[in-house]
Amino acid sequence: MTLRQVGEDRLLGQLLPSLALRRNVILGAGDDCAAVRSPGESKLLLLKTDCVVEEIHFGRKTDPVLVGWKAMMRPLSDFAAMSGIPQFALITITLAAARSTSWVRRVYRGLNSAARRFDVSIVGGETSNTNGPSAISVSVAGFVEKDRCVSRRGGKSGDDLFVTGKLGGSRRGRHLRFLPRIEESRWLSKHFAIHAMIDLSDGLGSDLPRLARASNLGFEIDESRLPLNSGAKISNAISDGEDYELLFAISRRDRVRLEKSWRKKFPKLLITRIGRLSQASTVNPQPLRSGYVHFK
Repeated sequence: MTLRQVGEDRLLGQLLPSLALRRNVILGAGDDCAAVRSPGESKLLLLKTDCVVEEIHFGRKTDPVLVGWKAMMRPLSDFAAMSGIPQFALITITLAAARSTSWVRRVYRGLNSAARRFDVSIVGGETSNTNGPSAISVSVAGFVEKDRCVSRRGGKSGDDLFVTGKLGGSRRGRHLRFLPRIEESRWLSKHFAIHAMIDLSDGLGSDLPRLARASNLGFEIDESRLPLNSGAKISNAISDGEDYELLFAISRRDRVRLEKSWRKKFPKLLITRIGRLSQASTVNPQPLRSGYVHFK
């Protein structure tokens, strides 16, 4: 059956009963607004929205379960970058009327599976018709403790720059199956003073300069130290994008303790020092190939 044949209400009737809900959801999907118990005064509310668009973030033949997984995990990766805990999500899905209902149900299977992985409740959203490509937007709300919130702005000159995992070659399928580094970022903010952090969604070549600019600093990296996925080259690690690893700045005084503690806590996940932040007044700042650029 197609969406035209089923209609919005019947489609939602098929999808909503299976959604996972946290205990603090007062009104979930199905009402005009979702009502949830808010965090206490010691916490900050975090809000993030992101989207995936057909033929940009996924192909027409991509498994729709993986499309849903990626759509949910993208904003959760941004939560990881701020050491936040995601709680609630709203889904806006824009589709052609000829799209099959089975495709939509499989997208929601991926969305719900990703949400359950991090105890996120899908509490509502919107559907809309389009004559163009399909698009899925996911808005997420959550919180972070005030003393553990990490932004891009706190970097200091001389800070070491670290990345988690490996980089490059995301288009070989990793961009559809990645896992946001929420557990790792929560551990980092609990045990160390992380000065600045960002998730590598647009590639090191775009996101590293953003991190440095936010702190009014420059940077120096050793490209030969970049941790590469199998088959990837340095140029891939810098420019491919969609790695969804963490890039963060930390005092060099914490370097040895961080590396030792990390290996003990996350023995299967690399952490690599790739360079440092520097004064922005450097006469000849290090050139870096660009990462992914939107609308180019």
